[in-house]
Parts: sequence; structure tokens; C-alpha cells
Amino acid sequence: MDLFEYQSEQRLKKESPLAARLRPSTLEEFVGQEHIVGKNTLLYRAIKADKVSSIILYGPPGTGKTTLAKVIANTTKSEFLQINATTSGKKEITDTVDRAKFTLGNSGRRTILFIDEIHRFNKTQQDTLLPYVEDGTVILIGATTENPYFEVNKALVSRSIVFQLKPLTIDNIKTIITRALTDREKGMGSFNAYIDDDALEFMANTSNGDARIALNAIELAVLTTEREKDGRVHIDINTAEQCIQKRALNYDKDGDNHYDTISAFIKSMRGSDPDAAVYYLAKMIYAGEDPKFIARRIVICASEDVGNANPMALVVANAAAQAVEYLGLPECRINLAQAAAYVACSPKSNSAVMAIDNAMEDVRSIKVSGVPNHLRDSHYPGAAKMGHGIGYKYAHDFPNHYVEQQYLPDELVGRVYYELSDNGEEAELKKWLKYIKER
Repeated sequence: MDLFEYQSEQRLKKESPLAARLRPSTLEEFVGQEHIVGKNTLLYRAIKADKVSSIILYGPPGTGKTTLAKVIANTTKSEFLQINATTSGKKEITDTVDRAKFTLGNSGRRTILFIDEIHRFNKTQQDTLLPYVEDGTVILIGATTENPYFEVNKALVSRSIVFQLKPLTIDNIKTIITRALTDREKGMGSFNAYIDDDALEFMANTSNGDARIALNAIELAVLTTEREKDGRVHIDINTAEQCIQKRALNYDKDGDNHYDTISAFIKSMRGSDPDAAVYYLAKMIYAGEDPKFIARRIVICASEDVGNANPMALVVANAAAQAVEYLGLPECRINLAQAAAYVACSPKSNSAVMAIDNAMEDVRSIKVSGVPNHLRDSHYPGAAKMGHGIGYKYAHDFPNHYVEQQYLPDELVGRVYYELSDNGEEAELKKWLKYIKER
């Protein structure tokens, strides 16, 4: 590299966006993803020992995939080459492989090939790469936002270790924003900027685990805010709203508004108002509420307030909860809306809640002698001598697969726990029980 190229590179670094300038170069600077790069994890040890094998980094944008590849580049003694699958093709792959072969033959150094957006390569391009990963000509580091088990050649996946990166936590994002404001070498420390706590919380919350969004917002905030009389740049909640293009809601996930909103959401589903339910759902999603928390509340409501008046409500709610795990935001908002609206529109019954609560109270307060003898297990040796199972009537041997006999313990005979309502499917169940018992 000549002097002109060096000066050009240094100028480019200074003029690069904050997200690029602040990119960590060591594991110690890396924020988040402790489950894969925390001390003593497999990948941490491999990077530190310069023994990285072929890996695929899978996760949402802004979670550190490229950054982690750069950290590996800064710690390895291997040649490090990078291509982007969105702008490269088969020729770039073969040129890179030829260079890797030359390096290996001349110096004995292996080559780490980092391919960003690897899922963008088509099958032919991925097949071109496969033999060189297999024979060790290159060590592959692939980065993808798509599930590699669906979008990447199965043979490549089988020869790599897949590491899943998760959205950064709010605390992770706060750490990154604070570092950006105080770092004088790579960040914006020279601006002497400070941010209000509510603005910091808002930016961290609305970044949805994406460090790049947070850094772009804080950079815009600092560069477009006039200095105060004391020369400092003050970032308040209004500035944060403008720079991230989102309105701050009065919604503290640990405060009253959180509980008020989730209460209104549940009561709207219970009260059969799908419009209100979807509105409160939207408010929670917009404010950054954990979609898993929302899904759990819908599942609870499906049994607590709908029950067997519409058993499908629990099926739909559980399916939405699975979709949250599988898809994440923003897509899973649709599944949550479908489930919330379905539960709200369903006929209602709290019969199951009353039944289990009353039964639990009797379990706590009434001492019983035990399970009636005819219901006890009679399959083990000696059971018959104790009278276990004697006199039991097998329901399927009788008309309508029903026969009257005592099931409750002696002390509880006559107790009614499950009182079916006249709503939805429970009305049909009620008719059926009445029919078979009166025959």
C-alpha cells in the first residue's frame, strides 16, 4: 500500500458512518451474544486460540455477524478475504479460491473466507464453493439473516458449525449508545454530547435489538442538534423521536402503564371486543413489548375466558405462540393479531377456571380417605387381595360408553366442580352429558 492509498483509507475511516467506525476489533470490545462468545464458550476459545473452523453466523440484522467476522480477522494468523454474495458471483468465488491456493502453497497460511449474505448465492454458486471448504482450501465464515437450514446448501451446513445470534438486549444497546457518545477516537466523544435517561431508554427500546439502527439514530441526533451555551449537545426525548422516526409512548415495561395496557388487552379479549384487543396489541408491539409475553397472555385467556366454549381458541393461541418463536417480529405481529381477534370473537366460559379453583380448595381443606377401591390400580401382584379394581365397570362395555358409578372419594360424593355453561361447544357438551345420564 502506497502513501496515497494509506491516506485514502484513513480518510474513508474518518468519514465512514458511526456504525462502521465503532465496530469492535477485539472480543473484549464486543457487546452481547454472550451465549456464543462469552468466556469459555466454544467460539470464544476457538477465536482466542486462532483455531476457527468453518462456521455460519445466523441472526437478524445489526446483531454482530459482520463484526464478529472482523474480530476473527483481527485475531487470526490466516489470510482473511471477504466477499458479499449480493454483488459477487462464480468468478469472484473461483478468483478467491485461486488466491487461497496460492497463499497456502507459498506460505503455508490458510485462508478464511468471509461471505456476507451467503444465502444470496444460488445453488450453483454454493456448489462451486463446497469442495474447497471440504478439502480445507478455505475456512468458511458465512453470515446470513435467513435460516441456513433452509437457505444454505445442506452440504455446506453439514461441514460448518451454525451459531445463532439473537437480537441485542436493551442493556446491550444502551452500552453501545453510551460508548458511541463517549469514545473520542472512533465515536462522537469530541461533541461532548449527553443523552437523557428517557431518550436513551427509548432509543434502546425502539431499535429492536439492532445496533446499527441505534447508532445511525444517535449519530443523526448528535450531528443535527445545536450545541447549548456550555458547548454540550443535549439529546432529549423529542430529538430521539425525530431521529428514529418513531413516537415515544408512555409505556414503561416495569411501570403502571405496562400493567394497565396488558390488563386492557386481556379484558378486551374477555369482553369480546376484537377491535380493542388488536389496538392494545399494536400499542404493546409498537412500544417494544416482548412478543413472547403477549403470546403467553393470549394462551392463558384462551383457557381462562374461552375454555371449552370454543376449544379451538387454545389451539390457535398455542399456534401463535409457536409462530412467535419461529418467526419473531415483525412477522409474528400478524399471528398475534389473528389469535387475539379469534379469542375475542369466541364464545366465552370460565367453567374450567371455577372447576380447578374449587377442586384445589377442597384438596387443601378436606381430608379424604383415598381413591375408591374399585378405581385403584389392579395390575400389580397382590392388588386383587386388597380389593383394588374389584367392582370397576368398564365404560366402553355399556351403551353410549357410559355407566353410572362412583368416581370421587367418599368424602366428596355429590360435589360438582365443572359446571358447563350454555355457550358455544360447552352447550353441546352439556346436552350430551345430560343425554347419557338420563338414558
